[in-house]
Amino acid sequence: MPSDLRLALATRAETFDRVQQPLADRGIEVGYLPTAGRTRRLDPASVAETFTVGLVFPSRTMEGGAVSALHGLPWVNGREVVLRSRNKAETYARCVQAGLPVPDTRLVSNPADDEALTAAVKTLDWPVVVKPNSTTRGIGVTKCHDLDSFLGVADYLSLIHEFPATGDRSFLVQEYLPEARDYRVMVVDGAYAGAVERKSAGGWKHNVHRGAEAVGVDLPAEARQLAEAAATALSAEWLGVDLLRSDGRWVVNETNARPTVDNVEKYEAGFYDRMAALVRRTG
Repeated sequence: MPSDLRLALATRAETFDRVQQPLADRGIEVGYLPTAGRTRRLDPASVAETFTVGLVFPSRTMEGGAVSALHGLPWVNGREVVLRSRNKAETYARCVQAGLPVPDTRLVSNPADDEALTAAVKTLDWPVVVKPNSTTRGIGVTKCHDLDSFLGVADYLSLIHEFPATGDRSFLVQEYLPEARDYRVMVVDGAYAGAVERKSAGGWKHNVHRGAEAVGVDLPAEARQLAEAAATALSAEWLGVDLLRSDGRWVVNETNARPTVDNVEKYEAGFYDRMAALVRRTG
């Protein structure tokens, strides 16, 4: 089918390769819009390629803001959605405000002294999970089994946060959910579009970028509705929602406004039709 719309992706990773042909079959040409590792003249005359719409605002938001302005692009997931999803504390707060279940969580904003840190974990059982507020792919997430180890991790994070260029000086401490099963749910245009269960090769983390296997699954209505409600709480139309299931309980663990698109067999029928319709409506 001849293309009548050009979609910009700010990454050449797996998603680019997987969506390129299915969207081309639906009249949408996918192109790469680089934002990092280069120099650029800030002049509209420097724009070599033109696009109609972008999928997800670039992760390097400073460069992304300039490139987006030069191209005059609307985005399926704009800067605000990306920043909102990246901020784990805001994600939890929005979900709680919407009445959605999340792990019992405390936000720590440094500098915080030992008295405040001790009080933060007083009503949590050991072990607890400590995670940076704004990293992805499980980076920096650790488990503390007692107060001494927790205060040690907190001390280390405080040292990092003292560095003047550190933008985010917060972290989270939350309940540990034993033997939790981990699911990534895709939500497209506000509706469930498929899910995978992430099975760890070993250990308690279930991150695909660290070796976990993603297996397509059919989730019950309760989990589907929870993922859809989380996307609504974040005002995101294209979202990966990470759910945990532990001891009969479903919770929203994290969200990703830049979800990796998996093999089409793991999604509901019509996945690319729905994606194409969302892109066209945005453009």
